[in-house]
Amino acid sequence: MELISALHFLKLNDISDAWVDAVWDLEFTESKPLEGEIEEELAANGGEAFRKLYKWLLPYAVELQTSAGSDETPQSIWALLGENGVSVKSLVAVLSVFIQGGKAKAASVQQRIGSLNAASVYLLLLGIPGSIANRVFHEILLDMCSDMASHCWPQDSGKKRKKDGLKSSQAEAKRSKPHRKDNQEMDVDEEEEEEEEEVHFSDQDLMKLREAVVLLVQSLLRLLQNFPLKDKLQNAINCTRIFIKLIYFEPVIGELTFSAKQDITKLRSVPEMAFYGLRLLCSPSHGDQKESIRRVFHQLLYVILMMSKGVRGKPSVLIPSQAVLAARDQAIHFVCHIVDELQELALPFLQILLQHICFQMVEKSEYRTHGAQAVGMLTSQMASTDYACFIKWLFNWSRHSKMVCRLFSVDVVMILLEQPERRLQDCQDPELTCFLPHKFLIQNLLFARRMDESPTVQGHALACLAQCLELRSFNATQAVHSLFCATGTQTVFEGEITDGNSHQTQKTYRTLPFRTVEISSSSDGLGCEAKENLALLLRRVSHPKINVRKSALQALVGLLKHDVIPVNKENLAMLSERSRDSAVSVKKKALQCVGDLLAAKPECSVVQKAWLQGVLPAVMDSENSVQEKALEALENVLLRPIKPYSTSRHLDFEQKLTWDLLALLCHECQNLRSPSSKKCQLRYFSRAFTIWSKQNKFTSAFISSLVTHTETDHAAGAWLLLSKVTPSSPKLPFDKILDAWDNMISSKDTNVTTCCHILSVMGGIATHLNNDTKDRIIDDLMTWLKMFTLSLEVISAAVETLFQLGRSEDVKETQAFLNQHCGELLSICEVYLSSIILTENGAQNLDEKLMVKHLHTLGVVSLHCPAMVSKRTVLLVESVLTTHSDQRTGSQPLSHFRANSLPPSVRAHGVIALGKLCLQHEELAQKYLPVFARELEICSEIAVRNNVVVVMCDLCVRYTNIVDHYIPNISACLSDNEAVIREQTLILLTKLLQDDFVKWKGSLFCRFMGALVDRVPAVASQCEYCLVHVLLKKNPDLFCQYFIECIFQFNSYNKHKSYKFSQSEREKVRFSLKGAQHCEKRFRIYRFLLEHFTNAQHFKIFNKINLTILACFADEELPLDKDGDEILAETFSILSLKELKMQTMSSPAGGTVGEESDDENIGKAALRVAQKKVVSQVWKKAFTESTVPLIISLKNLLEQKHSPVLRDLMAYLQVTMQDYRSELREFFSGDEQLAAELEFALQRAEREREMEAEMNSCSLAGNPVTPTTLASVRGSPGLPRNLLQLNFSTPQPPRPNPLYARLALTDRSKPVALERTGAVKNRAISTPKGVNINLTFDEGPSAIYCDRGTTSVGEISILHVQSHEQQTSGVRQWNVQSPLRLRKKTTRD
Repeated sequence: MELISALHFLKLNDISDAWVDAVWDLEFTESKPLEGEIEEELAANGGEAFRKLYKWLLPYAVELQTSAGSDETPQSIWALLGENGVSVKSLVAVLSVFIQGGKAKAASVQQRIGSLNAASVYLLLLGIPGSIANRVFHEILLDMCSDMASHCWPQDSGKKRKKDGLKSSQAEAKRSKPHRKDNQEMDVDEEEEEEEEEVHFSDQDLMKLREAVVLLVQSLLRLLQNFPLKDKLQNAINCTRIFIKLIYFEPVIGELTFSAKQDITKLRSVPEMAFYGLRLLCSPSHGDQKESIRRVFHQLLYVILMMSKGVRGKPSVLIPSQAVLAARDQAIHFVCHIVDELQELALPFLQILLQHICFQMVEKSEYRTHGAQAVGMLTSQMASTDYACFIKWLFNWSRHSKMVCRLFSVDVVMILLEQPERRLQDCQDPELTCFLPHKFLIQNLLFARRMDESPTVQGHALACLAQCLELRSFNATQAVHSLFCATGTQTVFEGEITDGNSHQTQKTYRTLPFRTVEISSSSDGLGCEAKENLALLLRRVSHPKINVRKSALQALVGLLKHDVIPVNKENLAMLSERSRDSAVSVKKKALQCVGDLLAAKPECSVVQKAWLQGVLPAVMDSENSVQEKALEALENVLLRPIKPYSTSRHLDFEQKLTWDLLALLCHECQNLRSPSSKKCQLRYFSRAFTIWSKQNKFTSAFISSLVTHTETDHAAGAWLLLSKVTPSSPKLPFDKILDAWDNMISSKDTNVTTCCHILSVMGGIATHLNNDTKDRIIDDLMTWLKMFTLSLEVISAAVETLFQLGRSEDVKETQAFLNQHCGELLSICEVYLSSIILTENGAQNLDEKLMVKHLHTLGVVSLHCPAMVSKRTVLLVESVLTTHSDQRTGSQPLSHFRANSLPPSVRAHGVIALGKLCLQHEELAQKYLPVFARELEICSEIAVRNNVVVVMCDLCVRYTNIVDHYIPNISACLSDNEAVIREQTLILLTKLLQDDFVKWKGSLFCRFMGALVDRVPAVASQCEYCLVHVLLKKNPDLFCQYFIECIFQFNSYNKHKSYKFSQSEREKVRFSLKGAQHCEKRFRIYRFLLEHFTNAQHFKIFNKINLTILACFADEELPLDKDGDEILAETFSILSLKELKMQTMSSPAGGTVGEESDDENIGKAALRVAQKKVVSQVWKKAFTESTVPLIISLKNLLEQKHSPVLRDLMAYLQVTMQDYRSELREFFSGDEQLAAELEFALQRAEREREMEAEMNSCSLAGNPVTPTTLASVRGSPGLPRNLLQLNFSTPQPPRPNPLYARLALTDRSKPVALERTGAVKNRAISTPKGVNINLTFDEGPSAIYCDRGTTSVGEISILHVQSHEQQTSGVRQWNVQSPLRLRKKTTRD
């Protein structure tokens, strides 16, 4: 009778029936206090009392459970309670008071424990048979007791619990309404009040609360074991949600087991109990088992997605903490267990779960990665047939209009590719076997995204394509190979179906043994597709979007590493070029890619060249992080592997690569062997050593190791490094260096590059040598130089070493030394030139190479001893430039010299020598600058003209004011016949403009823009780089400042008072872009300039065009003659360009369809809409106040003159008014006729576009193809197909016809109407036309669909979307009305 004693504690007999009836009448929605002092007495020790009551009730529940299969019938507890006068109704009412008492946030620990124990008692009592007959069951009270853990256990803020908490009844919803406030201030106040009332819990308190929660959950599990919820759907739903919340209650130690029958008392953690509760809910006793599985999988969906989903509202993502990730993994394993156990019952809902995981995925990469892993784990539980069905659905879903769907499909494909490939024999449906191979996933799902309309998806697909080559699956790598390699043969398996773009008959090769079958008809197509795929990938490397370029680089390197595409200069050039990309992240990615490729193919010389060309220029990058990455790569490859040389030990892998690269840098790389390029690359290399020297990278051990390699096969590389290390390393092995010098002097076949490096080392150690050694070396150098057998590079290095040997602290001593030795060499050169030039037969016995060496030596030594240069020396060098074709008067330089017939190479070096003389003497520069300018005009030799440009630009740095008058002569070379001179001039002028040695004067800007449309793409590309990435950064207003000038100058219009250009006839011919034949070039330049305008500059240039051009013609300041008509017509065409529109006006208001996948992007889209509205209002005001009066005035003037430009004016207005048709009459209220004409023209253009669209939509064959049929045809992976279709595989906006391109620039979408055909049974409005809704989780209209092939009309319900114009039946009647008739009709009305 301990049970009755425990019940006496509740004093049920002292409670009035009226109070009990009142509690039951309130449906347990409100807490009604107990009468008198009963509540205080019970609350004093309520927790322990309820625990004892639970203890004495438990045997009745356990006995009933254990005796269910026996003949013995235990004593009924209900009879026992009745015999002892215990009212069950009163007991439940009292329990409800304590249960509700623990829900308050300010409830004490004792109240919470009592509330949990009271709820446990109620659940235990409810689980005893007969509880419903004895009126124990109440739906609201059951929900309240089940969810007490979330109320009593201290979790996050109370506000968050209220948002995510369970509203199990209408009354609970009413109580939660005050917390759903829109006023931010009220929320803040409420939060502060809750924080003040929050109760703090000790560790002991938390342990007691956990014990009470465990008891409650165990009671709920016992209830589910005995108490069926078949007819209590809402309670089953709430129990499912409660168990889902309990999954996050605490971490789980060890692995979970999900068996159907378990001992509740042996479950160790609350999450383990929660999963067991979910398993119990899936049993048949709680209703339709399919419905139960659907409900459980639906709630587990958000656990897998790492989201929090309340009763209402959108789910919100959770921070992927360790607890959230652990709960996700447990949920996945639970689903897998249910599928394994229930098989056919659970498989359909597994398909639904997978579909919803895909469809509700967010864009963030971390969530996509975990979601894809979940899909992979769940699909591994599927049989091959079900797996093929899911892949078919995934294929259709991968073309969804939402960007995040297409993006996530790529992630899923990559996870599925990591699984073993399914066997075709395991699939029971032959039509689905085509979806099993990895080839289908790669070619039809992954590679198809290369043409996606979203750059994000494009980039992700290309990055994943590169990862496919790293997979272990042979078939996966072969699928990638087949995309880019044309083998000319195809392997045909038994039962394989072949189909192409055209309608072919189905063929099955059942009688053929397994062998290679030649198919000559498709081999050419495969080769073409492979070339087009590679060309597309190379274009993606230069894509405007940064992430696409990075991913394309990754894909390109993957293909090169695995020999899918040839490792040639063309493909590697793309990698080297991207290392100089405008985006920092792309440059870093390019450096990483060339490094990975070098590691994969270290012995390939072409790859080594590409690595040097990509990494070395990055050393001088403007971004510090790029510099650091390049320096790190150089250090790891060129410095660290160097070890002391030993004849008994072979070079390891890293050392061999290092010496190969150094040898390539010294000798073999042709791009580095040319003087200009070599100097540039070695300058980058020297810059790296300058930085390393400051970081003390060169230890004595490193230098000693280098010296041991100076007498080996790779001595050239060792001397190269020593030449760079010497200036910053005082401790060097001088004896070995001097021995190498002696060997070089005595040897006759020393390599030129090695010789230069040894000379550089000798110059570096000159300060550490004694006088005797210096004198010996100086004598050797002078003897060597006087022989004139050295190459030009060695001559320059030798003279520099001579200077280092003679340098001292006393400047006068240094100069005296140079005058002595350099003066001697200068005299020898003078004597030789005299013997050639001043003698009659000197030119006949000319040794061209010897002459060049004397000229080069003269120029080099003259820089060190300018005082020793005599007038005779200058005159001799002058005479080198005189040719037979020169016709000069006596007052001009060179006129007193006899014409000579020296070779072009001699004259080219003569220009360089004369330029060096001018650098030291200003009067010589003033005298010979006209000579250089004349050579640019009349000289036909490329080398001479090129060197003249170089010399004049060098003189501009030294004598800026003097050379400034000759800048037009230099810029004229931008239109030279030779591309090398045009590019050289472009680079030199850019450098001078960047350093402010040259200003934008005269026609210089327009000549630069002319190079932008150069006939050689390389020159045009170089010009674009110079303008955008160098000059525009220096002066952001550069393009806007000279835009109007370009319009006049390109058309050779010189009648405007503010824009007059003085040009010779020769310059006009060379730089004029006048005429229709150059129209495309002019507008290419206009578009280029406008694309780089800011919104403020767009507005500024729009007003400037009005004031400078339109106003002048409207006021008749400029005549409307032939030239004036051309200028005015071109101005209207420029105003019609979409590039002239401000950026927020020309871009779509909502961004790209499908791009807004989260709240941040939606916020950005809203901001763009607001910006567009503001900019549009500003533009309308400016257009109305300034442009419209000019347009009306010009229209009247053009009508009077009968000018053909009127047509261009109307075309401009049509384009402009596309977005403002409703305000057209408001704009042109001053000219009703013009408004009517414009309205008529816009209507006619719109009708023509509609008619053309209708004609294009008609099928010429008369057999329309349904979308499902088209999807089934494209979805066959084993069939030959055109991988590069003209249309996108994702939904694309309608493309205008080129004839109406100008009118379609601002075309707006038209409203559509829904026409119902057939009964709509399964498909929701949000799904695409031609597909069906699959099973859903009953959350309203779903966009999850699958392709079920072609069916009859009765089997598929379709909603056709038509425009209003298409709803009218019959033939469209012509509606031709003149503006005048419309005007009369309006007047009559």
